This record gives sequence, structure tokens and C-alpha cells, in this order.
Amino acid sequence: MALNLEGKKAVVAEVSEVASNAFSAVAAEYRGLSVSEMTELRVAARKENVYLRVIRNTLARRAVDGTDFACMQEGMTGPLVFGFSMEDPGAVARVMGDFAKTNKNLEVKMVSLGGKLLPASEIEKLAKMPTKEQAISMFMGTLKAPIEKFVRTLQAPTSKMVRTFAAVRDAKEAA
Repeated sequence: MALNLEGKKAVVAEVSEVASNAFSAVAAEYRGLSVSEMTELRVAARKENVYLRVIRNTLARRAVDGTDFACMQEGMTGPLVFGFSMEDPGAVARVMGDFAKTNKNLEVKMVSLGGKLLPASEIEKLAKMPTKEQAISMFMGTLKAPIEKFVRTLQAPTSKMVRTFAAVRDAKEAA
């Protein structure tokens, strides 16, 4: 069903709002996907809090204009599904990349992160980015490591003395 002018303005406003708040975006050509496969992709995207939308390229160009994803405008040709990561920069890459591995009809065309257009082959690097929780835990582990080493260093002479006494005791009991 064709959209009237008001409908088109609403779609552009919605996608523009999403694009202005998103961390990363992926555009993929979906030619040849069945309705059930597209539904699978949408379900996977919803689980990861990824905004997924099939939109006309002319409307998509207007929607991303003035956002970090304006760099994608030139590559918007053919039937594209756009995915935007709302919480985790790597979420859209994981969803689209994993789905593209099992469905050869979904071909990733563009990847954008931080206002830069990356080659489609960079989707794997983006997908391997840690989530917020993983990044925090890695940071906390890094902060905790020097303190743990200091405590082990302080504890080493005492534990070595205890092991020495135990060895002497065992030697006397054996004799």
C-alpha cells in the first residue's frame, strides 16, 4: 500500500529519531528472503533491542540526513533492510551477521559506526565488540588485578613460612 505525504513524513521522522539515538547501523540487501525468514530476522532483532526497518531508499536518505549515518546515503540502492543498534554497538552486526551466515539471500551492503562508513567485511569486527556488561567487567578486572597481586605479594612470606613448618613437622613425624 502506497504512503501518502503525511505517512512518508511520519516514517522519515521515526527513522530519523532512531538514527539520531543509535550507536551503529547496518544495511543489507534482502532480495530473495521469504516472509518467514524476514520474520525470523525481526524476532532476532527484537530480542537484541535492534531497530529493523524496510524503507524506501529516498525516504531513508532523508531520515539519516544530519545524523551520524549520513555517510550511508550514497550506497542506498536496491531493496535494503536497515538495522540500528540502540543499546550495544555490536548488536546489529551480530544479528545481521549471524542471519546472513544461515541465509545466503541476506547480503550485508553497508556498516556504519561513529559517523564512518565501513566496508561490509568489517561486520565481523563490529559483531565481536563487547557488550556494555562485558566491557565493564573487563575494566573492573583490569582495576582489580594490581590490588590482587599486591595482596598475594604481602601474603607470600607468611604462607611460605607455614609451608616450611609443615614440611619440618612431616619430616619429624616420618623419622
